[in-house]
Amino acid sequence: MEQVIIVGAGPVGLWLAAELRLGGVEVTVLEARGERDPHSKALTVHPRTLEVLALRGVVDRFLAEGRRIPNGHFGGLDERLDFAALNTPFPFTLALPQARTEELLEEHARAEGARVRRGHRVVGITQDVDGVTVRAEGPHGTYHLHAAYAIGCDGTRSTVREAAGIDFPGTDATTWGWLGDVVLDEPPHGHVLNASGPHGGLMVVPLPGGIHRVVGGDPEGNHTGRPGQLTLDELRAKVVRITGSDFGMRDPMWLSRFGNATRQASHYRAGRVLLAGDAAHMHFPTGGVGMNVGIQDATNLGWKLAATVRGTAPDGLLDSYHAERHPVGAELLLSTRAQTALMNSYTPETAALRTLLGRLIATVPAFSLELAGRLSALSVAYPASEGHPLTGRRAPDLALDGTGLFALLRPGRHVLLDLTGLEVLQSPCHRATLTERPAEWSDVRAALVRPDGHVAWASNEPDDEALDKQAREAVAGTPR
Repeated sequence: MEQVIIVGAGPVGLWLAAELRLGGVEVTVLEARGERDPHSKALTVHPRTLEVLALRGVVDRFLAEGRRIPNGHFGGLDERLDFAALNTPFPFTLALPQARTEELLEEHARAEGARVRRGHRVVGITQDVDGVTVRAEGPHGTYHLHAAYAIGCDGTRSTVREAAGIDFPGTDATTWGWLGDVVLDEPPHGHVLNASGPHGGLMVVPLPGGIHRVVGGDPEGNHTGRPGQLTLDELRAKVVRITGSDFGMRDPMWLSRFGNATRQASHYRAGRVLLAGDAAHMHFPTGGVGMNVGIQDATNLGWKLAATVRGTAPDGLLDSYHAERHPVGAELLLSTRAQTALMNSYTPETAALRTLLGRLIATVPAFSLELAGRLSALSVAYPASEGHPLTGRRAPDLALDGTGLFALLRPGRHVLLDLTGLEVLQSPCHRATLTERPAEWSDVRAALVRPDGHVAWASNEPDDEALDKQAREAVAGTPR
């Protein structure tokens, strides 16, 4: 009997597989495609995802290959969000094609001991109180696998979600965008081009290998029926109408359309079946956030499911995955819907709204920082019923006497920090002083940080004996 089966070897499934292996769990990934998709739906790796990669010590390979862009956009506005003000080691987005991201993540998952089977399509799942039975079709015919848990990371048309009977309510597409990966003989200057007007809006982003991605929308896309296949001549005409130039467009590598259908799974867990990534939420791909939120889903789920399989999880730990990540998914849908309205409406009123929001971004630093924190996912905080204000929030890479917090989290275990400088805590902990103390950490004497980098407990208790008692109680509630 398998311990965990993951359906889908995209970025989310591969990252989850590595996280489960880090937690000591046997995992098999089943992927319907025989070969990796050469087309890259996602290009952008956001700051929080880079932090997540750093938590496991694998970020350097991504940084070495990706192109750093020091800002992001909200709704395609011309005024960019400056990420330099964000409290992170990675104040930028990283442009890296999804195909290469998947390749790096698969290497990581396999190195951790995950089994990845390509060309194995899951066609059915049943479950009972003891486990899950997965029916799959592979190169040698149909077979069954039995596991303790199954995870659907198999996209918006998830077989796992449907088999588990999880509802996927939302709205159908009412507008359609387009993209082309093409050669541009006369590309625009700068890292990224944003252009918008009454004829539509677009973005031009350089890719490796002398290719540019041209992505955008126009008034012709505002209808409910799916358009036909995009052609190079159609793409060229759209770009010329919006910008006045086709930038020497030729030799398309990929032409595609995408809609704004928006849905979210009603539950991320049904018994022994769970969902992550696009299987749990679908939306218009504005801001390049989808893959990032999915990887962050997997980071939240991985250590919780591993502890559950090991039998060391406290009551309710696995249920907290839905409780924490479903609201994040709902916020994602709210944000992408708002941005879609900005990007795919071309009335004078929308133009005025774009101008107003652009001015606020350019002139009100707090407004720009708030949007940047939301887009980058650095502002994500999980609900905490009581305790220190840091509880549930993401911990930055605290500078701890020559090391950083992220390095301490690489084994995928909780880290207890004694920041008193007096060796007050008696539980196994990392004793250090903060060489640089962020304002929100100014009074913290001890903290417990979860494997996913969020604060499980923190205290500024001045009494040493009481502080040690609080720490013991906090540690007692964590998986062994």
